[in-house]
Amino acid sequence: MMHVEIWSDVVCPWCYIGKRNFEVALAAFEDRDDVQVTYRSFQLDPGAPRESEGDLADHMSARVGRPREESLARLEEMTERMRGAGIESRFDRARVGNTRDAHRLLHLAAQHGIQDAVQERFLKAYFSEGEAIGNTETLQRLAAEAGLPAAEAADVLAGDRFATEVEDDQQVARGFGIGGVPFFVVDRAYGASGAQPPEALLELLRQARAESACDGVSEG
Repeated sequence: MMHVEIWSDVVCPWCYIGKRNFEVALAAFEDRDDVQVTYRSFQLDPGAPRESEGDLADHMSARVGRPREESLARLEEMTERMRGAGIESRFDRARVGNTRDAHRLLHLAAQHGIQDAVQERFLKAYFSEGEAIGNTETLQRLAAEAGLPAAEAADVLAGDRFATEVEDDQQVARGFGIGGVPFFVVDRAYGASGAQPPEALLELLRQARAESACDGVSEG
C-alpha cells in the first residue's frame, strides 16, 4: 500500500487547487486502489483569532502590509486560477478565522475513514459559501454534513482532543523543511511542493511505485 500524505490548510487556495490536481492524477494512476491518502495539518496563520472582522482583502493587506487594491487584484487572479481547476470561489464572502479546530476535526474524520469528504466540505464552505471556518457551531454542522457523527464532532470541539496530533503534524512539517502548502509526501521518501499540475503528481506516484518495485526485487 502506497501512502500519500498531503500537508495543507483549509483556507489555502493553492491547497484546494492541489487537491483537485491530485484527484486527477490519482484517477489516472494505474495502482490507484493501492493508495492511501492522509491530509496532515498545517496552519498558515496559527495565531489568527477564532473569527476575524473585515474581509479577506483587508486581512491580507494587514498581514503583509500591502495596499488593499493590490490584495484585491491578487484575489481576482486567484479566482481565475481556481476556476481553471473547476473551483468556483467567492473571496468577497470569505470569513477569515483560525483553522486549528477544523484540523482537529479532520483527525477525527480520518478515524472514520471520511477525511477526504470532510476536507472537501471545509474547503467548499470557506471558499465558495462564506462560512465562518473558525466558528465551532459552523464546523460541527459542516462536519455532520460530510458524514461525521454530530455528537463526536461536538465532543471534540468542546475539549482539546487531537490538539497534540495537529501540533505533531506541524512539527513533522518543520522537520521536513516544509514552509508552504500544499506539500505532497509519498511513503516518506518522495516529495513535491506546491499545487503541481496533475501530470507532475502522476509522475511522482509512478516514480514511487517504480522505486518500491525495485526495492522489492533487490530484497528478494
